[in-house]
Amino acid sequence: MIRFLLLIVSGAIIGHTIIDATVSASAAQAGDRPNILWISCEDISPNLGCYGDAHAITPNLDQLARQGARFDRAFTPAGVCAVVRSGVITGMYPPSIGSQHMRSRIVPPADVKAFPELLRAAGYFTTNRSKTDYQFEPTPSIWDRQGNNHDDWRERTDPSQPFFSVVNITVCHESQIRHGEDKHRDVIAKIGETNKHDPDAVADSMPKYLPDTPATRKNWAWYHDNITLMDQMAGDVLRRLDQDGLTDDTLVVFWSDHGMGMPRGKRWIYDTGTLIPMIIRWPGNVDTNSVRKDLVSVLDLPPTMLAMAGLEVPRYMHGRVLLGEQEGKEPAYLFFHRDRMDEVVELQRGARDRRWKYIRNYEPHKTYAQRLDYMDEMPAMRDWRRLAAEKKLTGGQKNWFAVPKPIEELYDTANDPWELTNLADLPQYQERLARMRAATETWQEDIRDTGLIPEAVLMEEMKPADSVLVTEPPTIDVDGDFVSLRCKTEGASIVYQVKSDAAWGDWRLYTKSFSAPDSQVRAQASRLGYRNSEIVSGPSVTAK
Repeated sequence: MIRFLLLIVSGAIIGHTIIDATVSASAAQAGDRPNILWISCEDISPNLGCYGDAHAITPNLDQLARQGARFDRAFTPAGVCAVVRSGVITGMYPPSIGSQHMRSRIVPPADVKAFPELLRAAGYFTTNRSKTDYQFEPTPSIWDRQGNNHDDWRERTDPSQPFFSVVNITVCHESQIRHGEDKHRDVIAKIGETNKHDPDAVADSMPKYLPDTPATRKNWAWYHDNITLMDQMAGDVLRRLDQDGLTDDTLVVFWSDHGMGMPRGKRWIYDTGTLIPMIIRWPGNVDTNSVRKDLVSVLDLPPTMLAMAGLEVPRYMHGRVLLGEQEGKEPAYLFFHRDRMDEVVELQRGARDRRWKYIRNYEPHKTYAQRLDYMDEMPAMRDWRRLAAEKKLTGGQKNWFAVPKPIEELYDTANDPWELTNLADLPQYQERLARMRAATETWQEDIRDTGLIPEAVLMEEMKPADSVLVTEPPTIDVDGDFVSLRCKTEGASIVYQVKSDAAWGDWRLYTKSFSAPDSQVRAQASRLGYRNSEIVSGPSVTAK
């Protein structure tokens, strides 16, 4: 049964060694397709000026929102970076591929590809700067450029080639809220003393479940300072795009990998951990200064990008297209999951419509407040624990230390945005509770949720005896001046280089046989979750 759950998570075979990146008639020419730029940041909720945060100093992102669409109900399926990124890169809910446990190394099904590879196969120049937290190692087939030592889209040799560039900004990560006085002075030097947030001035907007202490106020102020710096860096990226004359031809997406890096935000499936800012600008295609109120998931981004590039969306993807003629219907619910975070094991599933949030706790005997070393470095978290031990917490501040937890939670987020008053036991809400419970269970069945399988069993199924899986080396076949590449490993992709005039060219993604007269060819095969093959060289190619 476990093998069935793992192997039947998807339905569309992309290809054994040759990727089928079918282009629709509406975008048959590469030049007709938009450039795509993602600016992603870390660990922030919608604490931007365009979302109404009175303390935000975010002029660049506010301008981006005026130039495009602001999404008011954009969510991540989980509350932590690598887990969410595993979903975004594949377009699938993490529990459907076993990537729900933080800092694990999984083997996705053979037919699942990282979606930038599909763009690359269709002619896009793909770059990433530079994070690859996918719960599996990135393969050389995904990106033309990866890491910090490149110049993004500017490294294209053909300026007419469409690009997909990802720029990840890390300065607002949870760790940067508590990075110390010396490092924070560097932040203030960059944003300017006049933009520094006063801890007492921002205290009125702190999450209501946190005790109001000097340390919490300081953490909240530094969180806002870091967002100001992130906004400056995002503005620099947008100015580069404008300097290159590419603004009108580029679809820009700004998003955060999950909610705020404050206690009971990051890692949790409350709105503080999953509600994010998302802005999309695409001149002439997205209405300026518009606001989207529909439910949106980051899992919608991969199918949307593929559709806007004129590509077919793989059937295994769980999101919908957000723009254009193929725009999908808003779902009744979005779904959420919480699983192991570092050394802490927890199991929650949840659902949300535009107003109501449902959470199912599978381990009610455990307190929410399990100790987690990394999280407990936050001064605000230490104050919260200290005041709990001293029995000085009041109201909703005490909820997080409850033992046992309720089996089910239900919140009216319109009237209770901090999700402090659980309505699950009240008789007037039983019909809604039952409806959301049933929807969550149906979703679990639909995606074949592996979360109820013990992690050790799950990993044994993927990697028996903790084995290291290695991609078979490719075979290079030469027929005259034509070269064909093959690999025996199911689901493998191949990249290759051509040497002419004594110099090796860039690594290219193999999609079909190619001509390389008077050249040498070498190739490498890879599959998600496997170790890359060795690089093999073929015989010299001679011109006919």
